[in-house]
Amino acid sequence: MEKKTRMLMKAITWQLIGFAVMSVINVLYMGDWRAGVGLSGMLTLIGLVSYYLHEQVWARIRWGRH
Repeated sequence: MEKKTRMLMKAITWQLIGFAVMSVINVLYMGDWRAGVGLSGMLTLIGLVSYYLHEQVWARIRWGRH
């Protein structure tokens, strides 16, 4: 079982990558860097919490482990 701190760091680093990609796309699409980065930040926070909770649930499921 992974430690919670490791799961959290994986979630944060993954969301930072997603934030960077979303920010570029949103800024190009919206034509406004504040709106684009703001939307990306909100979506990143939602994604981070969702991913962390998903990992917590799967850490308790024994199916598929050796």
